[in-house]
Amino acid sequence: MALADYEESSFEHDGVLRKVFKGSPVDPAKRGIVVVHELPGITPSVLSFADRLIDRGAEVWLPSLVGTPGQEWSVPYVVQSFAKVCVAKEFAYWASDQSPPITAWLRALARELSAQLDGKKVGALGMCFSGGFALAMAADPVVTAPVLSQPASPLPVGEDRRRAAQVSAEDLKAVVDSGCEVMGLRFTGDMAVPSVRFQALQEALGTNFTAIEIKSPDRALSIKRSAHSVLTEDLIDVPGHPTHAALHAVMDFFDAQL
Repeated sequence: MALADYEESSFEHDGVLRKVFKGSPVDPAKRGIVVVHELPGITPSVLSFADRLIDRGAEVWLPSLVGTPGQEWSVPYVVQSFAKVCVAKEFAYWASDQSPPITAWLRALARELSAQLDGKKVGALGMCFSGGFALAMAADPVVTAPVLSQPASPLPVGEDRRRAAQVSAEDLKAVVDSGCEVMGLRFTGDMAVPSVRFQALQEALGTNFTAIEIKSPDRALSIKRSAHSVLTEDLIDVPGHPTHAALHAVMDFFDAQL
């Protein structure tokens, strides 16, 4: 669907008002999922991913955190959005030991989605700078099945930041204690998402963490050295390709957990 096919609304929590784009399946929704976009914003490829979830029966809510909804991906656009994310206190991009303030708003949004689905638990997926947001959201009991796609925050400078997934110790303990299943995706050559970040998640979550790591670069499979966005810009939607398999693993994960 094009952005115009989504219902544009707004959601306010604790004095913060943001746009939210809502996509609904033809039949009554089987599940609800909050999809938090990557940089630079809600691009057509992010919408394409959301469309797939809707086609599988999900009510999908897309909050707009940065950028211009619907605008195409470009390097200047990414740089512009990245600059905003870096300085915004609500995203706490540089912090390694806290859940960003924006996660309180996202949890409230997830509770609203759950309420509209008669109290069903809902899923959360974050990408890139928002990857860790999905994990922090799962500290709220209404959120389950968090997916961290290329979680690139905080900036991996220094050992603490390289291992961090931008979630507080308190929130991580809540997720661990809940027994929540968590999925993470990354390209192995992606310097923004170091392997030790997934190792730390594995140590904390044990068998409840499923890591999908796609070898990069891989010339034979047309996977670039710069590959970063597993489910969107760097997806090669061809059966048998590892990114295609990762996409379907995410959709199956939501189907099974919700």
